Amino acid sequence: MTSPSERSETLYGAVGGADALSRLSNTFYEAVLADPLLAPVFADFTPTHIEHVAVWLAEIFDGPDRFTAELGGHQALLRAHLGLSITEEQRLRWMELMTAAVEKELPDDELLRRRVIEYFDWGTKIAREVSADPQGTDLGDAGPTPRWGWNGLR
Repeated sequence: MTSPSERSETLYGAVGGADALSRLSNTFYEAVLADPLLAPVFADFTPTHIEHVAVWLAEIFDGPDRFTAELGGHQALLRAHLGLSITEEQRLRWMELMTAAVEKELPDDELLRRRVIEYFDWGTKIAREVSADPQGTDLGDAGPTPRWGWNGLR
């Protein structure tokens, strides 16, 4: 377990950077695609999705801003969820599988894991809400990509 004084200033550094986020995404989506409740939500899944999620998480956790620079930023992420009609049961299952992936792939640091899971809980609630709107819905200005740190949303 890491002591507070040994922690990286950013969650991105503390999780282990891009490599750790890629491993996390791979482990998670391997479970998701095998899950009967969640697999239908990812019917249009492609392997690049795993990379895009890792790039998104890097930016969220104060790493490189490639998602905004290269992949459309916060607005693109929200639009990707339109029309998916995610249920609360699916959201909770998503959280179960992500929690298992976090426990397997991220450092054994209770606070770090808690902060990462808190982000996913916050983010999946937004994704579920947005998913109820049909594709093509005007979401207005989504604002910049959120940043999540040791004290939550910044």
